[in-house]
Amino acid sequence: MNRTIRIATRESRLALWQAEHVAALLARHHPGLTVELVPMTTKGDQILDTTLAKIGGKGLFIKELETAMLEGRADIAVHSMKDVPAEMPDGFEIVAVLEREDPRDALVSAEFLTIEAIPAGRVVGTSSLRRQAQLQHARPDLLVEPVRGNVETRLRKLDHGHFAAILLAAAGLKRLGLEQRIAGFLPYEVSLPAVGQGAVGVECRSGDAEVAELLGVLEHDDTRRCVDAERAFAGGLGASCESPVAGFGVVDGDELFLRGLVATRDGASVLHGEIRGAAADAAALGDTLARDLMGRGAGALLAAT
Repeated sequence: MNRTIRIATRESRLALWQAEHVAALLARHHPGLTVELVPMTTKGDQILDTTLAKIGGKGLFIKELETAMLEGRADIAVHSMKDVPAEMPDGFEIVAVLEREDPRDALVSAEFLTIEAIPAGRVVGTSSLRRQAQLQHARPDLLVEPVRGNVETRLRKLDHGHFAAILLAAAGLKRLGLEQRIAGFLPYEVSLPAVGQGAVGVECRSGDAEVAELLGVLEHDDTRRCVDAERAFAGGLGASCESPVAGFGVVDGDELFLRGLVATRDGASVLHGEIRGAAADAAALGDTLARDLMGRGAGALLAAT
């Protein structure tokens, strides 16, 4: 094969790991294919002194990558699916979803092994409104403060004593070889994962059949179905990547079990729901669960954030 594929990627170590992982898989499946990385710094990476919700949400992490594809500087972009808005912009599509890594939230602390063990009044850091809401619901006696930056920056802030603990995605820590920093995992009953958490997706321009065919070998069917259900759930709520919304699906044979959650920012009100049905109807299940929660007041909770 005499073809070059250029991958647009953020420059953080985790984003580069993901892009290099996709590059290695493509090279393995397509001998002779040349894969090049096009690293770039996004607006979301540059602005670290305020929360993502105030500057436009996680979509800031992918807009520059999409611009690179539109301008012909890149052919594909690699993303953490939890950073990808539920509604794709015109002209783009997620053509492959890789097998999911551990989707759980991880507690990182040198002092405490569980959320329950942290004394009242101590400070826990998280950049996620979803994690903040669920943590404050479970432990309203803890103080929650934002912590921005890449994984290494957040760990340094913890090590320098700014926090008693921080909450991070287990998948990112494992991919970076930092699993030893994990003190414990938050059970789903305490912190339901973000929509798409732990899954890597590959985006390209709509209608690029040649690129889509090359990427088809990376598709993991069960992960795609779970992510489709979760994203349909978030989309049905009209939620953004920064809304205090969680959604997590699991495929069991031909069935898919989907759990969803909507909360207020302070965790005072939390609404849960779940649904089970045919895995082939993943998106429909997500939409049905969204309508169920909207009928039980999810819209009011989201409007309060």
